[in-house]
Amino acid sequence: MRLRLAGWLATAALVSLPVYGVHAWAQQATTTESTEKVTIEQPEQGVKPQPQQDAVGVSASTAGNSGSAAAATTAAVQKAFEKRFPEIDVGGVAPTPFAGLYEVQVGSDLLYVNADVDYILQGSLIDAKRRTDLTAERIDALSRVDFADLPLDIAIKQVKGDGSRVMAIFEDPNCGYCKQLHKTLNDVDNVTIYSFLFPILSPDSTTKARNIWCAKDKTEVWRDWMLRGKKPAEAECETPIEQSLALGRKLNVQGTPAIFFADGSRINGALPLNALKQKLDTLK
Repeated sequence: MRLRLAGWLATAALVSLPVYGVHAWAQQATTTESTEKVTIEQPEQGVKPQPQQDAVGVSASTAGNSGSAAAATTAAVQKAFEKRFPEIDVGGVAPTPFAGLYEVQVGSDLLYVNADVDYILQGSLIDAKRRTDLTAERIDALSRVDFADLPLDIAIKQVKGDGSRVMAIFEDPNCGYCKQLHKTLNDVDNVTIYSFLFPILSPDSTTKARNIWCAKDKTEVWRDWMLRGKKPAEAECETPIEQSLALGRKLNVQGTPAIFFADGSRINGALPLNALKQKLDTLK
C-alpha cells in the first residue's frame, strides 16, 4: 500500500486529531515547520526487513519503563494507534529518550505519538546534548538488512576485477539515475554487483525487464541497455520479476536505484564516484 504523510494529516483532521509537522528537540520544546513530503511504501503485513530494535539511546531510567512494563506500554500505544488508524499497518512501537513520547514505525518512516495517541509528531527527534538526529539513526538501523539473506539467484550478476566488494541494487530498466549509476560503476574495480530487476516506472519497464532476463546472456544485454542504450530483443521465459518486486516491498524500496551493501547498510539514489568508492573501501 502506498501512502503519503500529507494524506495522514488530512485523515487526522477529519477525526480532529492534533498533528504537528515539526522538529522535536529532546531537551527543549523548540519547534520549526517541516515541509517535507514523504511517500511511504508499506511492506506486506507482518513482514519487516529486521526485527524491531530498542530505540536509540533509550534506557529503562530514561524512558520510565522497563522489562515487561515497557513491553506492555508499547503494546498499548500500538493498540491505540491502530484503533485510530485501522487502515495503517504498524511495523512496531518503541519508547524514545523524550519522556512520554513513543516512535511508531510505518513502512520506512517514523512518527511520534504520546501514550494515548492524542498527538502525532512528524519530523526529527534531536538529541541536543550530542547534537544527533535520533530519527535518522533509527531509520538507518531499521533499514539495514542481512545481506546473506538476499536471494541473489534472482538477480543479474556482474563481476569486475576480483569481485571482492559486494553490492546489490534494485533497478528499473527505464530509470535514468540507474543508468547514471552504471556509468559511475564503469570506473569502479574489484566489485560484484547484483541487480534486482524492479520495474515500477511503466509497463514498458516490465517488458524490458522480461526481455533482459530471458536473454541468452542477460548480463551483457543488461549492460548494453543500461550503458549503451541498445534495446533488448524480444524474449519469453519464466522470470523472477514478481519475486523481486515482492522482495523490494518487504525491504521498503520506494524508488530506484536502491543500493544495499555487504555490511547491511543501504543508500537510496545514485552515488557520485568518490562517494561510492569511499563506501566500498569501508567494506574491505
